[in-house]
Amino acid sequence: MTLSPFAGKPAPAELLVDIPRLVTAYYTGQPDAAISTQRVAFGTSGHRGSSFDLSFNEWHVLAISQAICLYREAQGIDGPLFVGIDTHALSTPAGASALEVLAANGVTVMIAEGDEYTPTPAISHAILCYNRGRTSGLADGIVITPSHNPPQSGGYKYNPTNGGPADTHITKWIEAKANELLGNKLAGVKRISYEQALKAGTTHRHDYLNTYVADLINVIDFDAIRDAKLRLGVDPLGGAGVRYWSAIAEHYRLDLEVVNKQVDPTFRFMTVDWDGQIRMDPSSSHAMQGLIGLKERFDVAFACDPDHDRHGIVTPSGGLLAPNSYLAVSIDYLFQNRPQWRADAAVGKTVVSSGLIDRVAKRLGRRLYEVPVGFKWFADGLFDGSLGFGGEESAGASFLRKDGGVWSTDKDGLIPALLAAEMTARTGRDPSQAYRALTDELGEPFSVRVDAKANPEQKALLSKLSPDQVTSTQLAGEAIQSILSHAPGNDQAIGGLKVMTENGWFAARPSGTEDIYKIYAESFVSDEHLKQLVAEAQTLVDGAISAK
Repeated sequence: MTLSPFAGKPAPAELLVDIPRLVTAYYTGQPDAAISTQRVAFGTSGHRGSSFDLSFNEWHVLAISQAICLYREAQGIDGPLFVGIDTHALSTPAGASALEVLAANGVTVMIAEGDEYTPTPAISHAILCYNRGRTSGLADGIVITPSHNPPQSGGYKYNPTNGGPADTHITKWIEAKANELLGNKLAGVKRISYEQALKAGTTHRHDYLNTYVADLINVIDFDAIRDAKLRLGVDPLGGAGVRYWSAIAEHYRLDLEVVNKQVDPTFRFMTVDWDGQIRMDPSSSHAMQGLIGLKERFDVAFACDPDHDRHGIVTPSGGLLAPNSYLAVSIDYLFQNRPQWRADAAVGKTVVSSGLIDRVAKRLGRRLYEVPVGFKWFADGLFDGSLGFGGEESAGASFLRKDGGVWSTDKDGLIPALLAAEMTARTGRDPSQAYRALTDELGEPFSVRVDAKANPEQKALLSKLSPDQVTSTQLAGEAIQSILSHAPGNDQAIGGLKVMTENGWFAARPSGTEDIYKIYAESFVSDEHLKQLVAEAQTLVDGAISAK
Protein backbone atom coordinates (compact mmCIF):
# COMPACT_ATOMS: atom_id res chain seq x y z
CA MET A 1 0.00 0.00 0.00
CA THR A 2 1.56 3.26 -1.17
CA LEU A 3 0.63 6.24 0.99
CA SER A 4 -0.38 9.49 -0.65
CA PRO A 5 1.64 12.57 0.39
CA PHE A 6 -1.71 14.03 1.50
CA ALA A 7 -2.52 11.09 3.83
CA GLY A 8 -3.50 12.27 7.30
CA LYS A 9 -3.27 15.95 6.35
CA PRO A 10 -6.09 18.50 6.00
CA ALA A 11 -7.75 18.29 2.60
CA PRO A 12 -6.17 20.84 0.23
CA ALA A 13 -8.41 22.96 -2.01
CA GLU A 14 -7.45 21.04 -5.14
CA LEU A 15 -9.01 17.85 -3.75
CA LEU A 16 -12.42 19.43 -3.13
CA VAL A 17 -15.27 18.40 -5.42
CA ASP A 18 -17.00 21.04 -7.52
CA ILE A 19 -20.51 20.51 -6.13
CA PRO A 20 -22.43 22.54 -8.78
CA ARG A 21 -20.77 20.54 -11.55
CA LEU A 22 -21.46 17.27 -9.70
CA VAL A 23 -25.17 18.02 -9.27
CA THR A 24 -25.48 19.33 -12.84
CA ALA A 25 -23.97 16.07 -14.08
CA TYR A 26 -26.54 14.15 -11.99
CA TYR A 27 -29.40 15.77 -13.93
CA THR A 28 -27.80 15.99 -17.38
CA GLY A 29 -25.88 12.73 -17.71
CA GLN A 30 -27.69 9.85 -19.42
CA PRO A 31 -26.12 6.43 -18.80
CA ASP A 32 -25.97 3.84 -21.56
CA ALA A 33 -27.24 0.48 -20.35
CA ALA A 34 -25.10 -1.24 -22.99
CA ILE A 35 -21.94 -0.12 -21.15
CA SER A 36 -21.28 -2.27 -18.07
CA THR A 37 -19.84 0.54 -15.94
CA GLN A 38 -22.97 2.65 -16.52
CA ARG A 39 -25.49 -0.03 -15.55
CA VAL A 40 -27.17 -0.46 -12.16
CA ALA A 41 -25.03 -2.81 -10.07
CA PHE A 42 -25.92 -3.76 -6.50
CA GLY A 43 -22.89 -4.74 -4.42
CA THR A 44 -22.90 -5.72 -0.75
CA SER A 45 -24.28 -2.27 0.13
CA GLY A 46 -26.47 -1.21 -2.77
CA HIS A 47 -25.74 0.64 -5.99
CA ARG A 48 -22.92 3.21 -5.85
CA GLY A 49 -21.25 5.50 -8.32
CA SER A 50 -20.65 9.10 -9.35
CA SER A 51 -22.49 11.38 -11.76
CA PHE A 52 -19.12 12.39 -13.22
CA ASP A 53 -18.61 8.94 -14.75
CA LEU A 54 -22.28 8.18 -15.52
CA SER A 55 -22.54 5.53 -12.82
CA PHE A 56 -24.92 7.42 -10.49
CA ASN A 57 -27.24 9.79 -12.33
CA GLU A 58 -30.91 10.66 -12.14
CA TRP A 59 -31.74 7.90 -14.61
CA HIS A 60 -30.27 5.29 -12.25
CA VAL A 61 -32.34 6.59 -9.34
CA LEU A 62 -35.55 6.75 -11.38
CA ALA A 63 -35.01 3.22 -12.71
CA ILE A 64 -34.12 1.71 -9.32
CA SER A 65 -37.08 3.44 -7.66
CA GLN A 66 -39.52 2.09 -10.26
CA ALA A 67 -37.95 -1.37 -9.95
CA ILE A 68 -38.52 -1.27 -6.18
CA CYS A 69 -42.15 -0.30 -6.74
CA LEU A 70 -42.56 -3.30 -9.05
CA TYR A 71 -40.78 -5.58 -6.56
CA ARG A 72 -43.07 -4.42 -3.73
CA GLU A 73 -46.12 -5.06 -5.90
CA ALA A 74 -44.90 -8.53 -6.87
CA GLN A 75 -44.24 -9.41 -3.23
CA GLY A 76 -47.45 -7.90 -1.87
CA ILE A 77 -45.57 -5.36 0.26
CA ASP A 78 -48.08 -2.57 0.81
CA GLY A 79 -47.05 -0.93 4.08
CA PRO A 80 -45.18 2.38 4.35
CA LEU A 81 -41.76 2.83 2.79
CA PHE A 82 -39.35 4.59 5.17
CA VAL A 83 -36.89 6.77 3.21
CA GLY A 84 -33.72 8.48 4.46
CA ILE A 85 -30.83 10.39 2.93
CA ASP A 86 -27.32 11.21 4.12
CA THR A 87 -25.21 14.36 3.64
CA HIS A 88 -23.45 13.53 0.37
CA ALA A 89 -24.15 16.13 -2.33
CA LEU A 90 -25.95 13.65 -4.58
CA SER A 91 -28.22 12.32 -1.83
CA THR A 92 -30.63 15.26 -1.71
CA PRO A 93 -31.35 15.36 -5.48
CA ALA A 94 -31.53 11.56 -5.54
CA GLY A 95 -34.02 11.65 -2.67
CA ALA A 96 -36.19 14.06 -4.64
CA SER A 97 -36.01 11.91 -7.78
CA ALA A 98 -36.94 8.78 -5.81
CA LEU A 99 -39.94 10.49 -4.20
CA GLU A 100 -41.24 11.57 -7.61
CA VAL A 101 -41.39 7.92 -8.69
CA LEU A 102 -42.64 6.49 -5.40
CA ALA A 103 -45.49 8.99 -5.18
CA ALA A 104 -46.45 8.42 -8.81
CA ASN A 105 -46.76 4.72 -8.02
CA GLY A 106 -49.02 5.39 -5.04
CA VAL A 107 -46.51 4.17 -2.44
CA THR A 108 -47.01 5.43 1.11
CA VAL A 109 -43.69 7.15 1.85
CA MET A 110 -42.32 8.29 5.22
CA ILE A 111 -39.76 11.10 4.83
CA ALA A 112 -38.02 12.92 7.66
CA GLU A 113 -39.57 15.82 9.51
CA GLY A 114 -37.89 19.07 8.55
CA ASP A 115 -36.01 17.24 5.77
CA GLU A 116 -33.63 15.98 8.46
CA TYR A 117 -30.74 13.78 7.33
CA THR A 118 -31.38 10.21 8.44
CA PRO A 119 -28.84 7.55 9.51
CA THR A 120 -29.13 4.03 8.10
CA PRO A 121 -29.86 2.53 11.56
CA ALA A 122 -32.76 4.95 12.08
CA ILE A 123 -34.38 3.55 8.93
CA SER A 124 -33.88 -0.06 10.08
CA HIS A 125 -35.20 0.86 13.53
CA ALA A 126 -38.30 2.53 12.03
CA ILE A 127 -39.09 -0.50 9.84
CA LEU A 128 -38.78 -2.92 12.76
CA CYS A 129 -40.81 -0.79 15.15
CA TYR A 130 -43.61 -0.41 12.61
CA ASN A 131 -43.67 -4.12 11.73
CA ARG A 132 -43.62 -5.35 15.33
CA GLY A 133 -46.72 -7.47 15.90
CA ARG A 134 -47.90 -7.15 12.29
CA THR A 135 -48.34 -9.94 9.78
CA SER A 136 -49.63 -7.81 6.91
CA GLY A 137 -49.20 -4.29 5.63
CA LEU A 138 -45.48 -4.56 6.40
CA ALA A 139 -43.04 -1.68 5.95
CA ASP A 140 -39.68 -1.59 4.18
CA GLY A 141 -37.14 1.14 3.48
CA ILE A 142 -34.68 2.99 1.26
CA VAL A 143 -31.47 4.73 2.33
CA ILE A 144 -29.83 7.04 -0.19
CA THR A 145 -26.15 6.98 0.76
CA PRO A 146 -22.77 5.81 -0.55
CA SER A 147 -21.68 5.23 3.07
CA HIS A 148 -18.11 6.38 3.78
CA ASN A 149 -17.21 6.83 0.10
CA PRO A 150 -15.73 10.09 -1.27
CA PRO A 151 -17.81 13.28 -1.72
CA GLN A 152 -18.40 12.76 -5.45
CA SER A 153 -20.15 9.44 -4.74
CA GLY A 154 -23.85 8.61 -4.62
CA GLY A 155 -25.54 5.48 -3.36
CA TYR A 156 -28.92 3.75 -3.08
CA LYS A 157 -29.78 0.90 -0.67
CA TYR A 158 -32.99 -1.09 -0.22
CA ASN A 159 -34.01 -2.68 3.08
CA PRO A 160 -36.87 -5.20 2.89
CA THR A 161 -39.39 -5.95 5.64
CA ASN A 162 -36.81 -7.54 7.98
CA GLY A 163 -35.14 -4.12 8.23
CA GLY A 164 -31.71 -5.31 7.10
CA PRO A 165 -29.76 -5.03 3.85
CA ALA A 166 -31.54 -6.73 0.96
CA ASP A 167 -30.44 -10.28 0.21
CA THR A 168 -28.87 -11.16 -3.13
CA HIS A 169 -32.02 -12.64 -4.66
CA ILE A 170 -33.81 -9.33 -4.00
CA THR A 171 -31.04 -7.06 -5.28
CA LYS A 172 -30.56 -9.17 -8.42
CA TRP A 173 -34.28 -8.83 -9.21
CA ILE A 174 -34.23 -5.06 -8.66
CA GLU A 175 -30.96 -4.68 -10.56
CA ALA A 176 -32.24 -6.61 -13.59
CA LYS A 177 -35.52 -4.68 -13.72
CA ALA A 178 -33.75 -1.33 -13.30
CA ASN A 179 -31.34 -2.11 -16.13
CA GLU A 180 -34.26 -3.14 -18.33
CA LEU A 181 -35.83 0.26 -17.66
CA LEU A 182 -32.51 1.98 -18.39
CA GLY A 183 -32.20 0.08 -21.65
CA ASN A 184 -35.68 1.27 -22.62
CA LYS A 185 -34.72 4.88 -21.86
CA LEU A 186 -37.02 4.89 -18.79
CA ALA A 187 -40.13 3.81 -20.68
CA GLY A 188 -42.35 2.31 -17.97
CA VAL A 189 -41.13 4.65 -15.20
CA LYS A 190 -44.01 6.49 -13.55
CA ARG A 191 -43.18 9.98 -12.33
CA ILE A 192 -44.81 13.18 -11.11
CA SER A 193 -43.24 16.52 -10.21
CA TYR A 194 -41.44 16.92 -6.91
CA GLU A 195 -43.97 19.54 -5.78
CA GLN A 196 -46.83 17.14 -6.52
CA ALA A 197 -45.00 14.30 -4.77
CA LEU A 198 -44.54 16.33 -1.58
CA LYS A 199 -48.25 17.19 -1.56
CA ALA A 200 -49.43 13.68 -2.40
CA GLY A 201 -51.76 12.06 0.10
CA THR A 202 -49.35 9.12 0.30
CA THR A 203 -46.38 11.25 1.40
CA HIS A 204 -46.01 11.61 5.18
CA ARG A 205 -43.46 12.99 7.64
CA HIS A 206 -41.84 10.81 10.30
CA ASP A 207 -39.83 11.91 13.34
CA TYR A 208 -36.87 9.56 12.90
CA LEU A 209 -34.59 11.53 15.21
CA ASN A 210 -36.63 11.66 18.41
CA THR A 211 -38.13 8.20 17.94
CA TYR A 212 -34.67 6.65 17.61
CA VAL A 213 -33.07 8.70 20.40
CA ALA A 214 -35.83 8.01 22.94
CA ASP A 215 -35.61 4.25 22.35
CA LEU A 216 -31.83 4.05 22.92
CA ILE A 217 -32.49 3.63 26.66
CA ASN A 218 -33.45 0.05 25.83
CA VAL A 219 -30.02 -0.68 24.33
CA ILE A 220 -27.46 1.33 26.34
CA ASP A 221 -27.04 1.87 30.12
CA PHE A 222 -27.11 5.66 30.16
CA ASP A 223 -27.44 5.79 33.95
CA ALA A 224 -23.99 4.24 34.30
CA ILE A 225 -22.47 6.69 31.79
CA ARG A 226 -24.04 9.70 33.46
CA ASP A 227 -23.16 8.55 37.00
CA ALA A 228 -19.53 7.99 36.01
CA LYS A 229 -19.36 11.61 34.84
CA LEU A 230 -17.49 10.62 31.72
CA ARG A 231 -16.31 13.33 29.35
CA LEU A 232 -17.29 12.19 25.86
CA GLY A 233 -16.43 13.56 22.42
CA VAL A 234 -17.96 12.75 19.06
CA ASP A 235 -17.19 13.73 15.48
CA PRO A 236 -20.10 12.92 13.14
CA LEU A 237 -17.71 13.49 10.20
CA GLY A 238 -20.33 15.76 8.63
CA GLY A 239 -22.78 12.87 8.47
CA ALA A 240 -26.49 12.18 8.84
CA GLY A 241 -26.27 11.83 12.62
CA VAL A 242 -24.90 15.32 13.23
CA ARG A 243 -28.05 16.46 15.09
CA TYR A 244 -28.67 13.06 16.68
CA TRP A 245 -25.67 13.39 18.97
CA SER A 246 -26.77 16.69 20.49
CA ALA A 247 -30.23 15.21 20.99
CA ILE A 248 -28.72 12.17 22.72
CA ALA A 249 -26.63 14.38 25.01
CA GLU A 250 -29.65 16.48 25.95
CA HIS A 251 -32.12 13.60 26.33
CA TYR A 252 -29.82 11.52 28.55
CA ARG A 253 -28.02 14.44 30.24
CA LEU A 254 -24.56 13.36 29.13
CA ASP A 255 -21.33 15.39 29.18
CA LEU A 256 -20.91 14.91 25.45
CA GLU A 257 -19.33 17.43 23.09
CA VAL A 258 -19.95 17.34 19.36
CA VAL A 259 -16.53 18.56 18.20
CA ASN A 260 -17.61 19.15 14.60
CA LYS A 261 -21.14 20.21 13.67
CA GLN A 262 -20.35 21.13 10.07
CA VAL A 263 -22.36 19.70 7.20
CA ASP A 264 -20.47 20.50 4.01
CA PRO A 265 -20.84 18.30 0.92
CA THR A 266 -17.19 18.87 0.01
CA PHE A 267 -16.20 17.43 3.43
CA ARG A 268 -13.36 19.97 3.44
CA PHE A 269 -12.90 19.51 7.20
CA MET A 270 -11.60 15.95 6.77
CA THR A 271 -8.01 14.82 6.82
CA VAL A 272 -7.17 12.85 3.68
CA ASP A 273 -7.25 9.06 3.62
CA TRP A 274 -4.28 6.81 2.78
CA ASP A 275 -4.78 6.93 -1.00
CA GLY A 276 -5.20 10.69 -1.38
CA GLN A 277 -9.00 10.56 -1.39
CA ILE A 278 -11.31 12.39 0.98
CA ARG A 279 -13.09 9.47 2.61
CA MET A 280 -15.19 9.62 5.77
CA ASP A 281 -13.99 6.31 7.16
CA PRO A 282 -14.09 6.30 10.99
CA SER A 283 -11.79 3.27 11.11
CA SER A 284 -8.98 4.94 9.14
CA SER A 285 -6.26 6.59 11.21
CA HIS A 286 -5.52 8.90 8.27
CA ALA A 287 -9.10 10.11 7.97
CA MET A 288 -9.53 10.33 11.74
CA GLN A 289 -6.55 12.56 12.54
CA GLY A 290 -8.81 15.37 13.75
CA LEU A 291 -10.44 13.31 16.48
CA ILE A 292 -7.29 11.38 17.36
CA GLY A 293 -5.62 14.74 18.02
CA LEU A 294 -8.28 15.51 20.64
CA LYS A 295 -8.03 12.18 22.47
CA GLU A 296 -6.56 13.68 25.65
CA ARG A 297 -9.63 15.89 26.07
CA PHE A 298 -12.06 13.00 26.49
CA ASP A 299 -12.42 9.79 28.48
CA VAL A 300 -13.78 8.20 25.30
CA ALA A 301 -14.31 9.70 21.84
CA PHE A 302 -15.95 8.29 18.76
CA ALA A 303 -16.95 9.03 15.18
CA CYS A 304 -19.36 7.69 12.56
CA ASP A 305 -19.41 7.79 8.77
CA PRO A 306 -21.95 9.84 6.72
CA ASP A 307 -24.85 7.38 7.07
CA HIS A 308 -23.76 6.45 10.62
CA ASP A 309 -23.60 2.71 10.07
CA ARG A 310 -19.88 2.48 10.95
CA HIS A 311 -18.03 3.48 14.09
CA GLY A 312 -14.54 4.51 15.18
CA ILE A 313 -13.41 4.51 18.82
CA VAL A 314 -10.64 6.75 20.23
CA THR A 315 -9.22 6.51 23.77
CA PRO A 316 -6.52 8.48 25.61
CA SER A 317 -4.56 5.30 26.29
CA GLY A 318 -4.67 3.74 22.83
CA GLY A 319 -5.75 6.27 20.22
CA LEU A 320 -7.88 4.80 17.44
CA LEU A 321 -8.76 1.13 17.94
CA ALA A 322 -8.63 -1.15 14.93
CA PRO A 323 -12.17 -2.30 14.01
CA ASN A 324 -11.44 -5.96 14.74
CA SER A 325 -9.99 -5.05 18.13
CA TYR A 326 -13.10 -3.18 19.19
CA LEU A 327 -15.42 -5.89 17.88
CA ALA A 328 -13.68 -8.43 20.12
CA VAL A 329 -13.87 -6.10 23.14
CA SER A 330 -17.56 -5.36 22.52
CA ILE A 331 -18.45 -9.04 22.25
CA ASP A 332 -16.53 -9.87 25.42
CA TYR A 333 -18.32 -7.12 27.33
CA LEU A 334 -21.85 -7.56 25.96
CA PHE A 335 -22.19 -11.27 26.51
CA GLN A 336 -21.15 -10.83 30.13
CA ASN A 337 -23.44 -7.84 30.76
CA ARG A 338 -26.69 -8.67 29.00
CA PRO A 339 -28.25 -11.36 31.23
CA GLN A 340 -31.62 -11.23 29.45
CA TRP A 341 -30.17 -12.33 26.12
CA ARG A 342 -30.94 -15.89 25.07
CA ALA A 343 -28.55 -18.44 26.51
CA ASP A 344 -27.96 -19.76 23.01
CA ALA A 345 -27.52 -16.34 21.35
CA ALA A 346 -24.51 -16.63 19.05
CA VAL A 347 -21.63 -14.35 18.05
CA GLY A 348 -21.73 -13.26 14.40
CA LYS A 349 -18.56 -12.43 12.42
CA THR A 350 -17.42 -12.45 8.82
CA VAL A 351 -14.75 -14.81 7.47
CA VAL A 352 -12.20 -11.97 7.31
CA SER A 353 -12.78 -10.74 10.87
CA SER A 354 -10.21 -11.42 13.59
CA GLY A 355 -9.56 -14.86 15.01
CA LEU A 356 -9.53 -13.14 18.40
CA ILE A 357 -13.33 -13.11 18.12
CA ASP A 358 -13.25 -16.92 17.79
CA ARG A 359 -11.21 -17.14 21.00
CA VAL A 360 -13.51 -14.75 22.84
CA ALA A 361 -16.59 -16.70 21.76
CA LYS A 362 -15.00 -19.97 22.88
CA ARG A 363 -14.11 -18.53 26.29
CA LEU A 364 -17.66 -17.23 26.68
CA GLY A 365 -19.11 -20.60 25.72
CA ARG A 366 -20.98 -19.01 22.81
CA ARG A 367 -21.53 -20.46 19.36
CA LEU A 368 -19.63 -18.67 16.58
CA TYR A 369 -21.66 -17.85 13.47
CA GLU A 370 -19.13 -17.14 10.69
CA VAL A 371 -20.49 -15.86 7.37
CA PRO A 372 -19.23 -14.37 4.08
CA VAL A 373 -18.57 -10.64 3.79
CA GLY A 374 -21.84 -8.66 3.94
CA PHE A 375 -24.01 -7.58 6.85
CA LYS A 376 -27.12 -9.07 5.22
CA TRP A 377 -26.07 -12.47 6.57
CA PHE A 378 -26.71 -11.27 10.15
CA ALA A 379 -30.17 -9.77 9.59
CA ASP A 380 -32.30 -12.86 10.29
CA GLY A 381 -30.34 -13.83 13.41
CA LEU A 382 -30.53 -10.32 14.87
CA PHE A 383 -34.24 -10.26 14.00
CA ASP A 384 -35.12 -13.41 15.95
CA GLY A 385 -32.54 -13.01 18.73
CA SER A 386 -30.50 -16.09 17.82
CA LEU A 387 -27.58 -13.69 17.23
CA GLY A 388 -26.66 -11.41 20.10
CA PHE A 389 -24.12 -9.52 18.03
CA GLY A 390 -23.19 -9.23 14.37
CA GLY A 391 -20.02 -7.46 13.29
CA GLU A 392 -17.79 -7.13 10.26
CA GLU A 393 -14.14 -6.17 9.84
CA SER A 394 -15.01 -2.80 8.27
CA ALA A 395 -16.33 -1.37 11.57
CA GLY A 396 -19.97 -2.25 11.03
CA ALA A 397 -21.92 -3.86 13.87
CA SER A 398 -25.25 -4.12 15.62
CA PHE A 399 -26.53 -5.95 18.67
CA LEU A 400 -29.72 -6.68 20.57
CA ARG A 401 -31.71 -4.60 22.99
CA LYS A 402 -31.01 -5.21 26.67
CA ASP A 403 -34.05 -7.51 26.88
CA GLY A 404 -32.84 -9.62 23.94
CA GLY A 405 -35.25 -8.15 21.40
CA VAL A 406 -34.25 -6.85 17.99
CA TRP A 407 -32.92 -3.28 17.76
CA SER A 408 -31.52 -2.96 14.24
CA THR A 409 -30.90 -5.54 11.54
CA ASP A 410 -28.60 -3.19 9.66
CA LYS A 411 -25.27 -1.78 10.81
CA ASP A 412 -25.59 0.84 13.54
CA GLY A 413 -22.62 3.10 14.22
CA LEU A 414 -24.21 4.95 17.14
CA ILE A 415 -24.78 2.06 19.55
CA PRO A 416 -21.22 0.62 19.38
CA ALA A 417 -19.93 4.17 20.01
CA LEU A 418 -22.19 4.60 23.03
CA LEU A 419 -21.29 1.11 24.21
CA ALA A 420 -17.66 2.25 24.48
CA ALA A 421 -18.83 4.81 27.04
CA GLU A 422 -20.98 2.26 28.88
CA MET A 423 -18.18 -0.29 29.23
CA THR A 424 -15.78 2.42 30.42
CA ALA A 425 -18.30 3.57 33.00
CA ARG A 426 -19.18 0.12 34.30
CA THR A 427 -15.75 -1.53 34.27
CA GLY A 428 -13.45 1.44 34.92
CA ARG A 429 -11.42 0.46 31.84
CA ASP A 430 -11.64 2.15 28.46
CA PRO A 431 -11.86 -0.10 25.36
CA SER A 432 -8.10 0.11 24.70
CA GLN A 433 -7.33 -1.07 28.23
CA ALA A 434 -9.93 -3.81 27.87
CA TYR A 435 -8.31 -4.90 24.61
CA ARG A 436 -4.88 -5.15 26.23
CA ALA A 437 -6.32 -7.30 29.02
CA LEU A 438 -8.02 -9.51 26.46
CA THR A 439 -4.87 -10.04 24.41
CA ASP A 440 -2.80 -10.70 27.53
CA GLU A 441 -5.14 -13.61 28.18
CA LEU A 442 -5.97 -14.88 24.69
CA GLY A 443 -3.03 -13.77 22.57
CA GLU A 444 -2.31 -10.70 20.47
CA PRO A 445 -3.20 -10.82 16.77
CA PHE A 446 -1.07 -9.20 14.06
CA SER A 447 -3.12 -8.55 10.94
CA VAL A 448 -2.88 -7.00 7.49
CA ARG A 449 -4.70 -6.71 4.19
CA VAL A 450 -2.71 -6.64 0.95
CA ASP A 451 -3.62 -6.51 -2.73
CA ALA A 452 -2.15 -8.78 -5.40
CA LYS A 453 -2.52 -8.63 -9.18
CA ALA A 454 -4.96 -10.95 -10.93
CA ASN A 455 -6.51 -10.76 -14.38
CA PRO A 456 -10.27 -11.35 -14.89
CA GLU A 457 -9.76 -15.03 -15.68
CA GLN A 458 -7.67 -15.57 -12.55
CA LYS A 459 -10.22 -13.68 -10.45
CA ALA A 460 -12.95 -15.95 -11.76
CA LEU A 461 -10.84 -18.99 -10.90
CA LEU A 462 -10.24 -17.71 -7.37
CA SER A 463 -13.92 -17.11 -6.74
CA LYS A 464 -14.64 -20.74 -7.67
CA LEU A 465 -11.67 -22.47 -6.02
CA SER A 466 -12.42 -25.60 -4.02
CA PRO A 467 -10.33 -26.73 -1.05
CA ASP A 468 -9.05 -29.85 -2.84
CA GLN A 469 -7.31 -27.63 -5.40
CA VAL A 470 -4.88 -26.51 -2.69
CA THR A 471 -2.18 -29.17 -2.35
CA SER A 472 -0.05 -27.50 0.35
CA THR A 473 -0.14 -29.05 3.81
CA GLN A 474 1.87 -26.34 5.58
CA LEU A 475 1.50 -22.58 5.92
CA ALA A 476 4.18 -20.41 7.56
CA GLY A 477 5.66 -23.34 9.45
CA GLU A 478 2.38 -24.75 10.74
CA ALA A 479 0.14 -27.56 9.58
CA ILE A 480 -2.95 -26.40 7.70
CA GLN A 481 -5.98 -27.32 9.80
CA SER A 482 -8.76 -26.34 7.42
CA ILE A 483 -9.38 -24.86 3.98
CA LEU A 484 -12.72 -23.20 3.37
CA SER A 485 -14.54 -22.06 0.25
CA HIS A 486 -17.86 -21.78 2.11
CA ALA A 487 -18.49 -20.01 5.40
CA PRO A 488 -18.95 -22.47 8.29
CA GLY A 489 -21.85 -20.51 9.79
CA ASN A 490 -24.29 -20.69 6.87
CA ASP A 491 -22.46 -22.73 4.20
CA GLN A 492 -22.61 -19.82 1.75
CA ALA A 493 -19.78 -19.35 -0.76
CA ILE A 494 -17.20 -16.83 0.43
CA GLY A 495 -16.18 -15.99 -3.14
CA GLY A 496 -12.61 -17.10 -2.51
CA LEU A 497 -10.64 -19.20 -0.07
CA LYS A 498 -9.76 -19.18 3.63
CA VAL A 499 -6.86 -21.26 4.98
CA MET A 500 -6.30 -21.72 8.72
CA THR A 501 -3.56 -23.03 11.00
CA GLU A 502 -3.41 -23.14 14.79
CA ASN A 503 -1.91 -19.64 15.08
CA GLY A 504 -2.76 -17.93 11.83
CA TRP A 505 -5.02 -17.71 8.81
CA PHE A 506 -5.45 -15.97 5.50
CA ALA A 507 -8.42 -15.36 3.24
CA ALA A 508 -8.18 -14.41 -0.43
CA ARG A 509 -11.03 -12.84 -2.39
CA PRO A 510 -11.12 -11.24 -5.84
CA SER A 511 -11.92 -7.53 -6.08
CA GLY A 512 -15.22 -6.68 -7.71
CA THR A 513 -13.89 -3.50 -9.31
CA GLU A 514 -10.15 -3.91 -9.99
CA ASP A 515 -7.82 -6.53 -11.50
CA ILE A 516 -6.54 -7.59 -8.10
CA TYR A 517 -7.35 -10.01 -5.34
CA LYS A 518 -7.24 -9.15 -1.66
CA ILE A 519 -5.41 -11.15 0.98
CA TYR A 520 -6.56 -10.77 4.58
CA ALA A 521 -4.15 -12.38 7.01
CA GLU A 522 -3.63 -12.69 10.74
CA SER A 523 -0.97 -14.21 12.98
CA PHE A 524 -1.05 -14.85 16.71
CA VAL A 525 2.75 -15.33 16.74
CA SER A 526 4.49 -12.17 15.54
CA ASP A 527 4.69 -9.55 12.84
CA GLU A 528 7.46 -11.57 11.16
CA HIS A 529 5.26 -14.66 11.15
CA LEU A 530 2.51 -12.53 9.57
CA LYS A 531 4.84 -11.46 6.75
CA GLN A 532 5.81 -15.08 6.14
CA LEU A 533 2.15 -16.07 6.16
CA VAL A 534 1.25 -13.41 3.57
CA ALA A 535 4.15 -14.32 1.29
CA GLU A 536 3.25 -18.01 1.34
CA ALA A 537 -0.44 -17.21 0.96
CA GLN A 538 0.25 -15.27 -2.21
CA THR A 539 2.41 -18.09 -3.58
CA LEU A 540 -0.26 -20.64 -2.72
CA VAL A 541 -3.09 -18.66 -4.31
CA ASP A 542 -1.06 -17.71 -7.40
CA GLY A 543 -0.25 -21.36 -7.92
CA ALA A 544 -3.88 -22.39 -7.60
CA ILE A 545 -5.29 -19.76 -9.97
CA SER A 546 -2.54 -20.27 -12.53
CA ALA A 547 -3.06 -24.02 -12.71
CA LYS A 548 -4.61 -25.28 -15.92
